[in-house]
Amino acid sequence: MEFGLAVLHEVVKFIGLLLIGQGLVFVMSFGRHERNPIYKTFRFLTSPVVRLVRLITPAKVADRHVPVVSFFLVFWAWVFLIMVRHELMQGSA
Repeated sequence: MEFGLAVLHEVVKFIGLLLIGQGLVFVMSFGRHERNPIYKTFRFLTSPVVRLVRLITPAKVADRHVPVVSFFLVFWAWVFLIMVRHELMQGSA
């Protein structure tokens, strides 16, 4: 169980880093992000998470804000997994 949580924690962390990278390339490309191959790679890698978040968010949330919402959900999942792993370590000691 601990190994599975560790793997899940690392996957969530990796997704968060991909979303941060996508946001940084978006900001640094000055409006030409759709032609940037690095941005396209980040968008491809994060698209499953962004699509999932689009399904669970209300229709009032604009499509352009869904990646930001995705990042915050991934961030809180990461924090939650840190707390769970910490509690498991305290219980096994």
